[in-house]
Amino acid sequence: MSAKERQEYFGDRSISVTIPDLGVTFATTLGTGDALVHEGGPADPPADMRLTADSDQVILLSDSPMNIARAWVQGKIKIEASMKDLFRLRRLL
Repeated sequence: MSAKERQEYFGDRSISVTIPDLGVTFATTLGTGDALVHEGGPADPPADMRLTADSDQVILLSDSPMNIARAWVQGKIKIEASMKDLFRLRRLL
């Protein structure tokens, strides 16, 4: 997506990925396109879209992002987001 399309589509929606087996959460803002991915801290507000998965599943999803629905159905990834945000995420994948 171009930077303009990305901003129009995602606005300032935030996303985080929590990896419990490593005890880390990474977060960023989707709409800007140039927002850095950073390690989230306990003082950070919850992201608009929150994904939780073990490190091995995150690696598998990075290789094949289209398998996110299958991973979710199998209980390998947890997704907390509004219905509208879920449809937005589909556009990324």
